[in-house]
Parts: sequence; structure tokens; C-alpha cells
Amino acid sequence: MSFGTASRKVVPRVPLRPGEGDKDHLTSFEGLSALSLDALSSVAYGPEAIVLVLVAAGTSALRLTLPITLAIAGLLAVLVVSYCQVIAVHPDGGGAYAVGKKDLGAKVSLLAAASLVVDYVLTVAVSLAAGAASMASAFPSLRHHLLAMCLIGLVVITAVNLWGIAESARALMLPMVLFISAIFGVIVVGLMRSHPAALVGSAQPVHISEALGAILILKAFSAGCSALTGIEAIANGVPTFREPRARRAQRTELMLGGLLGAMLIGLSVLINREHVAPREGVTVLAQLTAGSFGTGWAYYATNIAITLVLALAANTSFGGLPVLMSLLAKDNRLPHLFGLRAERPVYRFGVVVLALLSAVLLIAVDAVTNRLIPLYAIGVFTGFTISQTGLVRHWYGERSPRWMLRAALNGTGAALTATATIVFIVSKFTSGAWVVLLTVPALMLLFSRVQDYYQAVGLELGLGRIPYRPLAAKSLVIVPVGDISKVTAHALHAALSLGDDVIAVSVHPTADQSAEFRARWDEWNPGVRLDTLESPDRSLVHPIVDYVRQAEQGNRQIAVLIPEVEPRRWRYRILQNQRGLILATVLRAITDVVVCTIPYRLTVR
Repeated sequence: MSFGTASRKVVPRVPLRPGEGDKDHLTSFEGLSALSLDALSSVAYGPEAIVLVLVAAGTSALRLTLPITLAIAGLLAVLVVSYCQVIAVHPDGGGAYAVGKKDLGAKVSLLAAASLVVDYVLTVAVSLAAGAASMASAFPSLRHHLLAMCLIGLVVITAVNLWGIAESARALMLPMVLFISAIFGVIVVGLMRSHPAALVGSAQPVHISEALGAILILKAFSAGCSALTGIEAIANGVPTFREPRARRAQRTELMLGGLLGAMLIGLSVLINREHVAPREGVTVLAQLTAGSFGTGWAYYATNIAITLVLALAANTSFGGLPVLMSLLAKDNRLPHLFGLRAERPVYRFGVVVLALLSAVLLIAVDAVTNRLIPLYAIGVFTGFTISQTGLVRHWYGERSPRWMLRAALNGTGAALTATATIVFIVSKFTSGAWVVLLTVPALMLLFSRVQDYYQAVGLELGLGRIPYRPLAAKSLVIVPVGDISKVTAHALHAALSLGDDVIAVSVHPTADQSAEFRARWDEWNPGVRLDTLESPDRSLVHPIVDYVRQAEQGNRQIAVLIPEVEPRRWRYRILQNQRGLILATVLRAITDVVVCTIPYRLTVR
């Protein structure tokens, strides 16, 4: 007995478009260059921030640089483990925002999102300003062009990220490797030397302004914690990794923690051993570089590598903030256009907005790094605190094996980062922290108002409910015409295919011109009724709009079909009449008719 033969239909494989395959997503090592340069490059100013605070109690207080750095390294370890957990729990990205939304409620998630937006914008501004200042230190002739250098760097980084996140990661791999090699070279060679190879900068007097006590140590700890900014970007950017995304992102987070911790401790050991104090005209890292390599070519090469990576560290924000904005758009807290991706996996609207905000901030402070530093760490440490507090709540609700140990780890980290945040706010309030305290609530209000708008729109549109059954109605298609030509014939042909009744409408300044046009129309005889309107003031838009509004009074579905001439090359579009665009805009604004444009594509030139 035959039951027939089974057939299998083979569907041909369609080539993937850019961004649909894994090749346009990040490997673990590419993720380190795309999302971690901010954190890695912070060794250029993190240890120096500790020294600048401690020196207020005299050079003898600088011996505490290493113990404070070890404490920061311990907090770094806690944060790295915490964010590996965040990646596992929230593989769609979002970091502190995703944790806050799931475990701590809507208002806390808004606080997390606003804090991260502020931090990402400041990351771009601080990185570019610090890079420009470092370059100007090596080449004094550039000192009066800091803002120009920052804006040029911003344009380059924005262009690379608009091209694609994977491309930007590959472009940043070589600078990252050079930077890491240079820092470890400074540490290893410096530790091998019995005394510094050279001394740079000029000595500056030390004025003791504070007593060495718990408050000063807390200030130094909080200042040094600026070296931890950026480690949350990997958790925010998980969707940009290749599959398995969560595992690759966790591997990148661990690599970042190991490299950053080793560099911070190594540099602090050198600072402690060499009794490095602030000197005029040079950074602490430049002093350590001169102590290891001298002032020859290696000194300049290292400083150039540091400058380059400081400038490119802004790429961390370009990898993290657009993803965060897409999540906010998905939650109806930002306009939905921020959730749109280009062919490559790039949220281009988010990239452009980040670039514009960063440019405005750089112009406002004239690219002076010291004006930005007081604002820098508050946002990210707020995010740290929220993400770890949310994890404590998550473990308590889940009660998985060893949940108490995990909750204790995250709780300790939350307490430390909350303390650092409070110290930052109190100690830096008059230096600019008040700006952040105003900006964050303003952003929270913006997110909330956008969400309220989308909820109201959804209610009015009946989203989620079954609407009434649509019924057919008689239709009228109105075609504005300016002359008898192929364009007119093309538009009328389309209109006759769309509607039951078609009327052509033309506007003329005098009755004689209307009569002349009607005579030519009758001679052509296209089978379409023509209505002519007179407009002595030669206005085209308003007579047609009034005509359409009168036609709306009948029980018909009305469509206005506007013909447009479309040149072959975009640069010639400005030469064409723009009345069609103006007419379509006005009709959409004040009528309920369907407005369509039909292009007539030119083949010449």
C-alpha cells in the first residue's frame, strides 16, 4: 500500500543584510575596546585625584595613597562581580535601569536612567577635554585650541559610531592595546629602577589646609573612585555582543576588572615608593612615565598613547547610551524613534543626540576638564547604588542557592557606593554638583511626561482593544495641477486607479488665465473633471486647502494626491518647486483627509 511520498520544500537562504548576522556584533575582546576605554583610561586621573586630595594635609599624608587604592580595588572587585550578575539577570542590557525597573519600582528606574544619561554625556565631555589637555601639555602651542580639538575628536568618533559599533570596536583595538602596554610598561620599568630616570614639571608649594582625618580620607576615597566610572557600560551594552551575549559580556567585564585593578594598584605602588606629589604643568602619570622611561621618545610616545585613548574613551558612551535610550523608548519613556536601528546594529538617533549634548557641554565649559570633574562621578555612583540594591532585592525574592552570600556582597557594595555618592555631593556641591542635582530630576520629569503622553495616546487609540468593524465609503481623489504635462497625466492615472471620483484642481490669478487653462484641458480631454480657482494674490496653498475643507463636508473619504517632480540627483532637488511639500504639510495640520505624494522621477542628468 502506498501512502504517497513525502516532499520537502527547500527554502533558499537569503543573504543577511548588514547587522543581521553576528559579524556586526562584538566579540569579548572587541567589547573591551568598544565599551571599556572609559574605565581603562581612568587610571590617568583616578590615582591623581587621590593625591590632590591627600596633599591638602601635607606630603606626609600621601603615604595613604596605596591603602586607599587597595580599598578602591576591593570595591572594583565587588562591582565587577555585581555587574556580571546584572548581565546574567538582565541579558537585554540596561544595567542599573533594568535592575531598578524590575526590582525597585518605576521611580527608582527613572532615577537610574537619568543618572546614567548624565554620566554618559559627561563621559564624552571629560574624556575629550582630558585628552585635549594632555596633548596640550606635551605640545604647548595647542593650549589655545582645546575646544577645537575636542569638537574635531567628537565629530570623528560620532562618524565612526554612525558607521557601526563593530567597526568602531575594531578601530579602537590598536589604541587600547598600545595604552595598556604603555601603562604596564611604566609600572614594570618603574618598579625595576632603583631611582627615577628623570623629573618633569616644576615644584609647587604645598599649603596644608586640612587635618588628616576620617573626612579627608573619605574625600580621597570618593575622588579616587572616579577611576571606576565606565565599568557599568558593558552591562548596558549586552545586546551589542555576539551570541552567547551574556557569557561574552561577563567575560569582558572580568577582563576589564582584572586590567583596571592591576593598573591602579601598580601605579599607586609607584606613587607611594617614589613619594610623588603634584608638580606644576604635568600630571602625576606624566611624572611616573618620566621616572620610568626618562624624557626621550618613549616618554612622548606614552603620553601620545594616553592622550589618544583618553579622547577615544568617549566611545564607551556611544556604545552604552544609545542602547539605554532604546530601552527607554521601548518603555514609552523616550520618543520611539530612539528605538529605531539602522541596517547595522546602530541606534543612530541616540548617537546623534549624545554627540549634540556633549558638544553643547564642551562649549559651555570651554573644554576645561576641571569644570567637569566635580559633576562626573555622581551619576554613575547613583547607578552603582541602584543596581546593587536592586540585586539585593532580587536575591531576597528569588531565594536561590547561596542567595544570602550574594545579597551580602551586593549590599556591601551598595553601602560603599552610596557613601561615595553622598561624599561627592556634599564636598562638590558648590563646585558644580548642584547642576547634576537639578539635571537628574529634570530628566526624570521628562521621562515621566513622555510616558504619560504615550499612555494617553494609547487610551485614545484603543490599543489592546478590538476596534469597530471598518466599512467601505465612497471616495474622492483631489489632484492639484499646475499645467498640462506628463506629470499631470502620471498623477491622474494613479488617481483614477485609487478612487471612485477624481477631480483636478488648478489655481490661477485671473479669470482669463482660468478660461485659457480650461480650454486647453478640454482639448486634451483626459476624462477627469477640472475645477479652477481664482487667487488674485497668487497664493496656491490656501485656495486648495479651502476647497478641500469644503469637500470634507460630504460623507466621503477624501484623498489629496500631490504630484512632485523628483530629480535624479539629490543636489538638484532644491531647484524644484517646493509648493507640494508646503501644501501637504498644511493639509495634514488642519484637515483629516488622506494626503499622498506621487513622484515623477526624472531621467535627465
